[in-house]
Amino acid sequence: MQLLENEYLKILVNPKGAELNSMIDKTTDTEYMWNGDPAFWSKHSPVLFPIVGTLKNDTYKYNGHWYKLSRHGFARDMVFDLVEKKSNNIRFSIQSNKETLEKFPFEFELQINYSLIEKTLQVNYLVKNKTNGSMYFSIGGHPAFALPIDNHTNYEDYALVFEKEEKAGRWPISKEGLIELEPVPFLNGNNLPLSKKLFEKDALVFKHLKSSYVKLQSKKTGKGFRFDFKDFTYLGIWAAKNANFICIEPWCGIADSVDSDQDFTLKEGIICLPKDEIFSRSWSVSLV
Repeated sequence: MQLLENEYLKILVNPKGAELNSMIDKTTDTEYMWNGDPAFWSKHSPVLFPIVGTLKNDTYKYNGHWYKLSRHGFARDMVFDLVEKKSNNIRFSIQSNKETLEKFPFEFELQINYSLIEKTLQVNYLVKNKTNGSMYFSIGGHPAFALPIDNHTNYEDYALVFEKEEKAGRWPISKEGLIELEPVPFLNGNNLPLSKKLFEKDALVFKHLKSSYVKLQSKKTGKGFRFDFKDFTYLGIWAAKNANFICIEPWCGIADSVDSDQDFTLKEGIICLPKDEIFSRSWSVSLV
């Protein structure tokens, strides 16, 4: 486990998956990340790469060949190399190898960088295309935050407050984990009160929101954080049944639709990165 801290924050990152396991507010000794209780969900903040969500039949076709790739891809299960550690940031990397090429026929490097800037944690994904031709992929975050944040509040005391007024439907998910063809009316305003009943039918999936950030706040104390997801096209919000956490998931990519023809190059949200180019996206959490 790698430790990084400044005057305000302390984080722990596991080289397996370069996964954020802990984020503590040092001024109050408050843990903001889910504890990974396997009775509910054993992850903390997996990176989703080279796909987000589920493929139809867990397979896709590319350049005349069929490939099998499980939900959310393989990066979360790989051990990353520590390539740089400074006083305020830490960087990890994985490279394509024989095993990844059997499932994903592209040469790549994926770097994940964690930076602390006063009371803000910034997480950056950087993808380098090292293959001879264009590379197709998706990437996203899946951080799980402990809820309630302190012992004086309940889960239902919190709400997500979006930057802007939203009039957006949620995209239902089939029992196979695929996106249905039509949205269901859902958001109408900027305030989403939280309850565990929200996630009885899986994640809340949104496309092309106007907001570039959302605040998680206690209605009683005002305590919480701001989550910035600018330049991520999709947003998922999820929690396991009856679990004391909430995932705020910024995605560049999305699960297959129920009517997908499984052509990887035409997949909704897929990124096409030209040879030798670099793709970069960041999300951040700022304590308030």
